[in-house]
Amino acid sequence: MDSPVPPPTFEPRPRRRDRHGRGMRGPLAPPQVPLSASRGEIFRDLVQDSVERLERRWPQLAEVDFVVLDVPAVAEDTVPLGGSVSAGKGRPAQIVVYRRPVELRTKSRDERALLVHEVVVEQVAELLGLSPESVDPRYGQD
Repeated sequence: MDSPVPPPTFEPRPRRRDRHGRGMRGPLAPPQVPLSASRGEIFRDLVQDSVERLERRWPQLAEVDFVVLDVPAVAEDTVPLGGSVSAGKGRPAQIVVYRRPVELRTKSRDERALLVHEVVVEQVAELLGLSPESVDPRYGQD
């Protein structure tokens, strides 16, 4: 008598190739390559580069917090590119640069770097009570 044959146990093998016969694809870019940085991180780097340029001439900027926010919190008639808040009790002065309004007004990375620097210079000038030209002699020349 025939004994019932159990169905064969089938364990799926891990897929090494996709359905088109190609191998597994690796990451688009390794982590150390700038391609893997987000737009926000790249923008923060632009702001940091601008701040470092100014700190050489104005060492008191080391005590100022520079913040990058995506958009302004309050809706106004005109959209600001940045803002500054004077120091208060127990909190340092703060300069804010708004990422999305700056990105929307520029087409390339070079334009964006120039505009970020202009915004940072203007906000530092406002905070220090000086003209932008005295904060950075090259202001408006680029």
